[in-house]
Amino acid sequence: MAQINDDYLKLSGSYLFADIAHKVSAYREKHPETELIRLGIGDVTRPLPPSVIRALHKAVDEQATAEGFRGYGPEQGYRFLREAIAEGDFAPRGVAVDPDDIFVSDGAKCDLGNFQELFGRENVVAVTDPVYPVYVDSNVMGGRAGTPAENGGWSGIEYLPCTAENGFVPALPLKRPDVIYLCLPNNPTGTTLKRAELQRWVDYARANQCLILFDAAYEAYIREDGIPHSIYELEGAEEVAVEFRSFSKPAGFTGLRCGYVVVPETVKARAADGRMMPLKPLWNRRQTTKYNGCPYIVQRAAEAVYSPEGRREVRDNVDYYMKNAATIRDGLRAAGLDVYGGVNAPYIWLKTPGGMDSWRFFEVLLEGLGIVGTPGVGFGPNGEGYFRLTAFGSQENTQKAMRRIAEAGHWSSWEK
Repeated sequence: MAQINDDYLKLSGSYLFADIAHKVSAYREKHPETELIRLGIGDVTRPLPPSVIRALHKAVDEQATAEGFRGYGPEQGYRFLREAIAEGDFAPRGVAVDPDDIFVSDGAKCDLGNFQELFGRENVVAVTDPVYPVYVDSNVMGGRAGTPAENGGWSGIEYLPCTAENGFVPALPLKRPDVIYLCLPNNPTGTTLKRAELQRWVDYARANQCLILFDAAYEAYIREDGIPHSIYELEGAEEVAVEFRSFSKPAGFTGLRCGYVVVPETVKARAADGRMMPLKPLWNRRQTTKYNGCPYIVQRAAEAVYSPEGRREVRDNVDYYMKNAATIRDGLRAAGLDVYGGVNAPYIWLKTPGGMDSWRFFEVLLEGLGIVGTPGVGFGPNGEGYFRLTAFGSQENTQKAMRRIAEAGHWSSWEK
């Protein structure tokens, strides 16, 4: 009889957003008359940009001809897209990224979950808290998390608290980790780091031989000056950082699926015999073994994002969602709530009122106002007492949600 990986048994029965979907489904069965407004899961709602649709149609037509047909493509991604990424995302910011260091995939979530396969079980992993659940759960699966702790965390993971008291900006680790996950702009808090603040992390990683896994999935939403869009804007980052990006949130590819990871040749980790080995060939070996590559038609669609029309359409998308973010921030503050984020990110992080725990506040919004959000505790121990809303709904529904909140009056009356 086959033996399972017992580390999977340590995980909760379902993923955070699956729990939310189950609760929402149960509510809908009881209250089919209620129009629910979903501001929870970070899925986009606007259609794909016109330039992307045109590129898709053209690529599909190519597949209908003997001359244009593409079968298996390079697991690392087609050269045309890797070059477009290097020239479109990095060169304008003064960053020289070799297209050969770019690996195209079907999404940043997959890359972030899979990259931990390159590390031994003995590695110490540090995460900001609260944090995107995939960072933690994938390391539980990889056997690095230890055992569940009483506060909802894990004994083998080093948590870097992000609270209102420290402005949701984590302090450098007190105990040296091997791997550090950073998400900036942050999911779920929506906060960012200024250039000097992020440089401290790069300097720490270089001095302590740590690896930074940098999730930049929301960089297109940065509005303020002085905030790096890529960790490679910082001196020395190409020695210690791997960067993950996605077409999902800026260009609407949540259903189309495309992302990429940058693994510079200069980023290394230590083998058991003490040798310093580059991670790039190891990731390449992993991908060529387990992955057949992002579809050709999807990569042509992603290439279109870098055309003049595509850039303008992506900016329009981002502007649309950030207008929603401002609407939510203003509406929640008018209701007397403490609100964070929503300035350089499509996420709004709020303190639950009256000492309510996160799931209780979820129920209050769902049952009282027909609004779906995400309990902060699902993002880690320091997420308890907080709640996340997203700006990815339609403007009509976002405004409708804020009208419901306004009509409910001050938060203290919501439960009534």
